[in-house]
Amino acid sequence: MQIALVERAQRTVTDYYLWFKVLHAFGFIAWMSGIFYLPRLYVYHADAAIGSIQSETFKVMERRLLYGIMNPSMIVTLVFGGLMLLSGGYIDWSAGWIWMKLSMIVLILLVHILCFRWCFDFASDRNTRSAKFYKIWNEAPVFPLLVILIMAIVKPF
Repeated sequence: MQIALVERAQRTVTDYYLWFKVLHAFGFIAWMSGIFYLPRLYVYHADAAIGSIQSETFKVMERRLLYGIMNPSMIVTLVFGGLMLLSGGYIDWSAGWIWMKLSMIVLILLVHILCFRWCFDFASDRNTRSAKFYKIWNEAPVFPLLVILIMAIVKPF
């Protein structure tokens, strides 16, 4: 009886694999959009005078982007990516591509955490970093994004 229930549950998850993949891709696109845009806002915010209308406007924009788009899309990405991993038979765990992809996801998560910290710094008027610093971080996610796409689509090893 229990085995039949487990097999049925596994079959149900597998039946939804393509839907999980669509929702995972949707979440990832939205998440990466925020990962690229938020540091760009920081570039402009770093040059705005503390307490100015510009600075206060950037605070609102940054908070809304982080809490309204980036955090929910990160959760969608991770939940549906996790469900894809649990859908038996689709991932060859002995292949190197999945481990490389997962390591790049960890890097994207670290960038997300840094963005969160910088948002808090700006919100409390404690930013000490230059616009140039944020310009560099604006470009930093390009490499892990490219590697993730290659690993997910080409699966080279």
